[in-house]
Amino acid sequence: MMPVKAETDGPDSERRAPIGVPGAREAADQVGGVAEPGPSQNGHADDDDQKLRNTANRQSSIEMGEYNDASYVGITELPSSPPRENNVRKISVLPLVFLIFYEVSGGPFGIEDSVQAAGPLLALIGFLVFPFIWSVPEALITAEMGTMFPEDGGYVVWVSSALGDYWGFQQGWMKWLSGVIDNALYPVLFLDYLKSAIPALAGGVPRVGATLGLTAVLTYMNFRGLTIVGWVAVLLGALSLLPFVVMGLIAIPKLRPSRWLVVDLQSVDWNLYLNTLFWNLNYWDSISTLAGEVNNPKKTLPKALFYALILVVCGYFFPLLIGIGAIPLDRDLWTDGYFSDIAKMVGGVWLRFWIQGAAALSNMGMFVAEMSSDSFQLLGMAERGMLPEFFAKRSRYGTPPVGILFSASGFIAFVRLRMKYPAASRPYKIPVGTVGSVLLCVPPTILICIVLALSSLKVMVVSLIAVVIGLVMQPCLKHVEKKKWLKFSESPDLPNLHGAAHENTETLLD
Repeated sequence: MMPVKAETDGPDSERRAPIGVPGAREAADQVGGVAEPGPSQNGHADDDDQKLRNTANRQSSIEMGEYNDASYVGITELPSSPPRENNVRKISVLPLVFLIFYEVSGGPFGIEDSVQAAGPLLALIGFLVFPFIWSVPEALITAEMGTMFPEDGGYVVWVSSALGDYWGFQQGWMKWLSGVIDNALYPVLFLDYLKSAIPALAGGVPRVGATLGLTAVLTYMNFRGLTIVGWVAVLLGALSLLPFVVMGLIAIPKLRPSRWLVVDLQSVDWNLYLNTLFWNLNYWDSISTLAGEVNNPKKTLPKALFYALILVVCGYFFPLLIGIGAIPLDRDLWTDGYFSDIAKMVGGVWLRFWIQGAAALSNMGMFVAEMSSDSFQLLGMAERGMLPEFFAKRSRYGTPPVGILFSASGFIAFVRLRMKYPAASRPYKIPVGTVGSVLLCVPPTILICIVLALSSLKVMVVSLIAVVIGLVMQPCLKHVEKKKWLKFSESPDLPNLHGAAHENTETLLD
């Protein structure tokens, strides 16, 4: 990365900035200065000047007009403009909190297996301790990296910057595939919760029609804009959690604290226990693919992650506390959907139907949040030139229609970028230093290795096949790009992830 200087008040005024920093051109216009190349580092002055001129030539058609070929200025002294502007409203803190809530959780539906697997005490301890092993490190990394790279694409951009585009593509492929598989289940689960009230939805043509219709409605909601999706998530989140508040109040006279302390280490199913915890407290980095759509992400993203972490943990722990303490223990009964049975025993049939309806709404929330994350991930990858250009097209609502239709390795990148760019601008930075950052990643890395080791042979085979497909797909897409069978392009508004590898003390992004 090569520093340049900008002439402002006089010939001796200098400001340092990396080549390729977004918003620097607009800042130069504000002060009326034109930057000239400064002293060379490592003997690359001529090459850097030529690259700068080439970049300026490619950007000559930007609608704000012609730019001089060396108009970059310092980003620490001057306010910079966002990389790209559109008329679409950005999402604020509250909708973002509930989008994160649905990316990670969606409510206590599905945590019942933790009691069956390990008993009451370990289940309660798990949802208090596991967040510190996995969720807190992942959320902190997402806050730091999401503010370092406030653009759509999220973790794909992190890995690409740290390890190269090939491995960034692998991260994107595996995450997108996982999300699409999840999303295929949510409409079906929604109907499963309703079939007891509407028996016709149990099978046949009515079930197929209802599944397709629900998918179409929720997909159209995503198409209409992320702001709508965010506020729908707020509404669905409130409706999903409210019946548990009511159940908790009704259950107070029936609570027996001794039931919370039951434990039998000899009968723990560690595989089911750890997978249940991991499944319900994972995917904090998914929201990073929406960072480019967030209002003031430098402040909004860390704040939303903090509030969402509290909401998720409380949304698991207190329903477990109520369910375990209010009724006699029978571990075999603690399977998916058991909270609705507990509601019936605590409050009656009306509360059971309310819990079932809340579970159905939760699946809707998870569907729209997952689809938003997946579709904007594809948009971000296309803007980086990893996917054909048509994935980057936006509708008049600011949403990526192709990504939405296609949607019907973060720890390594974090450590690598801490070491590669220790002084890069991070509006939010985990205050533990590089060594502390590495140590922060050790417990979750050990945990994921344990979960993988305990997984079944079928899971390992399917995962291996998915990995192989991704390893082959990226070179194939590069071949398609080389042959010009499809058009690929990289957005000129985004910073260069690799052009400054030899200089690790300058800012990557404002």
